[in-house]
Amino acid sequence: MKVIILAAGEGTRLRPYTLDRPKCLVEIDGQSLLDRQLEVLFVEHIEPIILIGGYRSEMLQRPGTEMRSNPRYAETNMVWTLFCAEAELEGDVIVSYGDIVYSREVLNALLKSAADIAVTIDMDWETYWRARNEDPLQDAETLKLSPDGRILEIGRKPKSLDEIEGQYMGLMKFSAKGVKILRKVFHEAKISGTLCGKPVEKAYMTDLLQEMIDLDYRIDAVPVYGQWVEVDTVSDLTSPVTHSRLCDIKVTSS
Repeated sequence: MKVIILAAGEGTRLRPYTLDRPKCLVEIDGQSLLDRQLEVLFVEHIEPIILIGGYRSEMLQRPGTEMRSNPRYAETNMVWTLFCAEAELEGDVIVSYGDIVYSREVLNALLKSAADIAVTIDMDWETYWRARNEDPLQDAETLKLSPDGRILEIGRKPKSLDEIEGQYMGLMKFSAKGVKILRKVFHEAKISGTLCGKPVEKAYMTDLLQEMIDLDYRIDAVPVYGQWVEVDTVSDLTSPVTHSRLCDIKVTSS
């Protein structure tokens, strides 16, 4: 099982902490987000691990990982970064954002999914979002599910809490068949010039997932309940909630 970590971002909302380092190398209690994520992957013996860097990418080098680069990181987004390592999109692949930390339980729930395209979804998202933002709709995205766990809508701006049945985390898995679908939809979007209504270079991963959904490809939710952290802003970085949740994420067996 291969892992591709998208780690090209500058993290402008984390200034001044990202003035001298990539977003994923911001530290909490002396350990970076990236190193915390790698620790979980190493314990579960997941390899190879591919890091796709951009901003200050020379700082990302880690034992047990391989480096790829998005030289256009300043003008592109997640989807473009992923396809800067298209040669690695073969066989079974986990794709993860670099600014998240998750537990072994979350990772193993994803690994157990037999779906061709599986996406971890935090069903207990509202508690976390209310702790991070006065308005839980701030920075939240729509997520609608069918009774059998299929994702019907993802990544749009919600107007009410009723449009959010869970929250996308930035962690997903593709089987070899799922990877072929991923690549097919991406290249069709490049030909058309748009992905879910956006220029392909500016598209988020949720745009690519929604495009696949609109084309009637099945994407399955992997429901989890907490046990992960996302750091997007200075308030996330300094919040007691972030520290508390990180303490709850167990890496080694008890």
